[in-house]
Amino acid sequence: MVDQFLWVIFPYMCIVIFIVGHIFRYRRDQFHWTAKSSEFIEKKQLMVGSLLFHLGIIPVVFGHVAGLGIPKSWMRAMGVNDHLYHIGAVYIGGIFGVVTLLGMLILTSRRFTIRNVRRLSSASDLAVNVLLLFIVFMGLYATLVTNAVQPEFDYRSSISIWFRGLFILRPDPSLMTDVPFSFKLHALTGFAIFAFWPFTRLVHVWSVPLNYVGRSYILYRRNKSK
Repeated sequence: MVDQFLWVIFPYMCIVIFIVGHIFRYRRDQFHWTAKSSEFIEKKQLMVGSLLFHLGIIPVVFGHVAGLGIPKSWMRAMGVNDHLYHIGAVYIGGIFGVVTLLGMLILTSRRFTIRNVRRLSSASDLAVNVLLLFIVFMGLYATLVTNAVQPEFDYRSSISIWFRGLFILRPDPSLMTDVPFSFKLHALTGFAIFAFWPFTRLVHVWSVPLNYVGRSYILYRRNKSK
């Protein structure tokens, strides 16, 4: 019963909250659909931390998409054997994971230790920072430590198949039974952040300012009366 909840019910709950929450917030709360930037309070740490985080998280996301979404047999058919994939996942993924973690450490430290930034932050801002930091840490721990301690474990034969099963409505919780704890915790907290997403500053991810490309220039004139 516990496995059924953790690996079937809970992921679907998070996905539903993610979708319905975004629709609700967009329809009812567009004025607060923002990243609530605190750049005017402190800029140096924000710039460094944000740069590191975004440089790291984009390759990490693509790595997750490839590892979870593409079956092992497809990878082999494209000429990517298991050894080559392992090098990419562990070493290249590990490097970008470290970069992401450093960025999150700087951003989280900034939000908690700089008084004016902390006062500007809501409870959800603080919670998201801590949760993201924990997710990144567990992902890096699973990649570098668990893979080294348990080299025989292949998440593409368990976690990936379970994950794809969720989206074809055929989830198999038994696939997660023998998965190492670090991978389980990383997966559960990963789904949890999707449930938090619509109600936090993370919604700014979808606000791509495409209208800036075609908008008219703003003209400023000097006031000659002064």
